[in-house]
Amino acid sequence: MAGVALIGATGMVGTHILNALLANPSVARIDTISRRTPPAAAAAPQAKLTTFLSDDTSRWTEQLSSLTPTPSIFISSFATTRGAAGGFDNQYKLEHGLNVEMARAARDAGTKVYVLISSTGANPASGIAYSRMKGEIEEDVKALGFERTVILRPGLIAGVREESRPMEAAARYMAGFAGKLHAGLKDGWAQDAEVIGRAAVNAGVRALEGNVPQGSEGVWVLYGNEILQVGK
Repeated sequence: MAGVALIGATGMVGTHILNALLANPSVARIDTISRRTPPAAAAAPQAKLTTFLSDDTSRWTEQLSSLTPTPSIFISSFATTRGAAGGFDNQYKLEHGLNVEMARAARDAGTKVYVLISSTGANPASGIAYSRMKGEIEEDVKALGFERTVILRPGLIAGVREESRPMEAAARYMAGFAGKLHAGLKDGWAQDAEVIGRAAVNAGVRALEGNVPQGSEGVWVLYGNEILQVGK
């Protein structure tokens, strides 16, 4: 039975990750660390889910380090936007900085498996600032040397967001329409948040059990089609 710590539990993908964790019989305990209460927390059994709330993200690493027993899996779907952060420099400081700090705290505490929700196109050498940031997060957490690192690189994430992102909303609408015509028209470039959430949990549990594809024993990177398969 696995214990899991999760950050990003209030976002679109993170909400589905938490739902999948709650439904997974292989997961005995879940600890979420967030600025506000995750939507799924109200109906979740208290024996399985513990939530820690703080607007001060500098407290998050201490909270993660203090968890007993140490979570065997740590999942991050934590992300923000340039607009919400007040510019890209602030976005980078928060998203890159907090993801790497939390991963390091988990590694130091003895967590065995790290799962990151990244993005297609993540590349530390990219000329696109967002893709470069995502790539640098990936490289920095891989360098920490977890027993198993799992990285999901979804394309467009289809689902309903609380915050308004007009351009992304239009693309999600197109993905939904294409999916109604034929799944193959959508699956190559867009994945549902619910499927990504299940894939993150299933891949994390499989990694803990050592059930990963040959050649991916240290780092397992899942792209669109594999996310769909693992997230069934």
